Amino acid sequence: MANSPKGEGTGDLEVLPVLPLRNAVLYPAQVVPINVGRPRSVRLIEELFGRERPYVAIAAQRKAEVEEPSFKDLYEVGVIAKIVKVIRMSAGSYSVVLQGAARMRVLEPLGLEPYMRARIQRLHDRLDRDVELDALGTTLRETTREVLELSTNLPRETAGILDNVREPGALADLIASNFPTEVASIDDKQQVLQTFDVKSRVKFVLQLVSRQLELLKVKKEISSMVQEEMGKSQREYILRQQLKAIREELGEGGEEDELEELRDRIAKAGLPPDVDKIAKKQLARLQSIPQQSAEFGVTRNYLDWIADLPWSIRTDDKLDVQDVRRCLDEDHYGLEKIKKRIVEYIAVRKLAPNKKGPILCLVGPPGVGKTSLGRSIARATGRKLHRISLGGVRDEAEIRGHRRTYVGALPGRIIQGLRKVKSKNPILQLDEVDKLGVDTRGDPSAALLELLDPAQNDTFTDHYLDVPFDLSQVMFLATANNRDTIPGPLLDRMEVIDIAGYTRQEKKHIAIDYVIPKQLQEHGLTPERVDFLPDGVEKIVDSYTREAGVRGLEREIGSVCRWAAMKVAEGEDLRARVTPELVTQILGPEKHVPDLAERTAQVGLVAGLAWTPSGGDLLFIECNTMPGKGNFTLTGNLRNVMQESAHAAWSFVRAHLPDLHVPLEVQQKLDIHLHVPHGGTPKDGPSAGITMFTAIVSRLTHCPVRHDVAMTGEITLRGMVLPIGGLKEKVLAAHRAGIKKVIFPHRNIRNLEDIPEEIRKDIEMVPVKKVSEVLEHVLLPPEPGPRWAMPAEPAETAEAEAR
Repeated sequence: MANSPKGEGTGDLEVLPVLPLRNAVLYPAQVVPINVGRPRSVRLIEELFGRERPYVAIAAQRKAEVEEPSFKDLYEVGVIAKIVKVIRMSAGSYSVVLQGAARMRVLEPLGLEPYMRARIQRLHDRLDRDVELDALGTTLRETTREVLELSTNLPRETAGILDNVREPGALADLIASNFPTEVASIDDKQQVLQTFDVKSRVKFVLQLVSRQLELLKVKKEISSMVQEEMGKSQREYILRQQLKAIREELGEGGEEDELEELRDRIAKAGLPPDVDKIAKKQLARLQSIPQQSAEFGVTRNYLDWIADLPWSIRTDDKLDVQDVRRCLDEDHYGLEKIKKRIVEYIAVRKLAPNKKGPILCLVGPPGVGKTSLGRSIARATGRKLHRISLGGVRDEAEIRGHRRTYVGALPGRIIQGLRKVKSKNPILQLDEVDKLGVDTRGDPSAALLELLDPAQNDTFTDHYLDVPFDLSQVMFLATANNRDTIPGPLLDRMEVIDIAGYTRQEKKHIAIDYVIPKQLQEHGLTPERVDFLPDGVEKIVDSYTREAGVRGLEREIGSVCRWAAMKVAEGEDLRARVTPELVTQILGPEKHVPDLAERTAQVGLVAGLAWTPSGGDLLFIECNTMPGKGNFTLTGNLRNVMQESAHAAWSFVRAHLPDLHVPLEVQQKLDIHLHVPHGGTPKDGPSAGITMFTAIVSRLTHCPVRHDVAMTGEITLRGMVLPIGGLKEKVLAAHRAGIKKVIFPHRNIRNLEDIPEEIRKDIEMVPVKKVSEVLEHVLLPPEPGPRWAMPAEPAETAEAEAR
């Protein structure tokens, strides 16, 4: 066995049975009852029962969960104890009273059966009595008294025994034996037992007692604070009950009930500390305002808004990426960019739960699904949705709210939306953000700058509330038709995602998979009664709609469903197959005939491509010449940029008349008229330069222009073709019109990947760098007949020149 520790006194050797003790440590002079039920221990008690001096060695187990311990599971140092009393509880179970006699050490195990036996050595304390030890004993006794006064877990009789125990070592054993396990662990108690130097033992126990004293003092201080607060609250409650009784006698009881209810709502709202302080101040002020005063209603409404806002209420996001992607695909066809962005956000939220909400702006023509995407995203992410229409909003107070000094003041639409959805992390959809107005009441777009800035919107302050509200968890989803009308600083704060119009094939898919099932359900029909055939759907798409989105398509399909519903309501057993012939019968004559179906190549007529907020469109440009003095006329409601493009095209043509084999005198004797039809519609933009150039050259050279070719691109005075925007929308418009070849700037080749593969298979895309490359793709051989009709020279002018 190990050497004796410092301070250990050794005694006689003897052989004793060993009784293991669980969850407890026995000390010399301590009397404790224990329950004995383990087989070995029962055999030991039964054999010793009735002996004249039944002594046993008690050793604590290292781990209480060991059911049949061996000697390695026991501490070496224990206590020799006398069996004072044995009570038989039941078969195989005894209650035994033990009295500790002296410390001992297990020197040599002698066996485990029928019970544990070992050779042990008695141990004695080493006691060097001095002034320090006496002082330590006194300190330990006084500290323990303080603990007993503060503690409810220690036996009260311990206080009376403290004065009777004068030996410091015995005092330390007494105190350690009375400590519950939560104060001193089994390891701590064993450490006290096997510390043979009395001074070290007293110091160790004093350390345990001092630690417990500090803990009890902190608990008492906390308890006093709680009791004081409870006493204050109880006093307030009694006073309020008395005040309530007085008000009821005066007939004013209803007001107090309302204020009490308002106080409870504010307490349960989870307000931030600063807001809570302001709310309580306003509530205290409200109690002193007469109910008949106008100020009472203003303050009451303010506190209602404070209590109703979702300061700490939020919905849990769905973080299953596959499920989110499935929800988006179920609701919308295509739109891969926005779907990808939402799935990326959910993936990031899964890895970084505190990620701020994104601020997205969907830009595209009407009817492509921007607004309905908000509902789909809300369903996919598990968030609540609130839509705010900003079209025509001209007052800044619509965003930021009114000051409470105004009569009828209210918070802005943002705070109103949060109150409605009762969540601090909803999806706020800002529709038509490009149609905000400006007048003397302020600029709403400037108010949106703070709202849509992730670095600032965590402290958004509404003028009505006048306290900060955290909007950093809100997902903002703005929609617009034209990014050019969105102020630059506001556009810079949003992540813009362009949504182009749908192709003919995409519309067919959308109609079959989404629109038709929806319309059948809304009209109470089934697919068995109305069966839309693919060629019937194509007839509706081609002949009755011409748009970038699908709103018109949905209306036409709805017309077919209404016709079927009327037949069913009249009692007819309808089983209709929607063919092209039935579509014509129901919807009437075709609304849209392909522009190029009956058109032939003509001189001076060129098909251009334009971008509009509702998608791409064909823009025909006509040019004609007539005898005159070299004037250049522009008509068709053209704005400044298009007028400059026309002048640049005419200047380039004039500079290269010899290269075009056109006489120079044409520019003095012919007037040129350039016209863009549909003069009721203003037209502008830097993308019609090469179209105007081609129209002028066609007219001057008498070369017809191919009717199945369209073009877009800006021209410079050096004949270079500059890049343009909206190429995808323009190509989709060309495809809808039956165009077979599109000429576009060479620097826009990077945009071809945005165009669907099926469109690129149907249309030949021709990139050009110079305007000279355009003519070889569009001009046909010149028509027969006179190429220029110039006026004859006056006679007097000819004679003068002859002279």
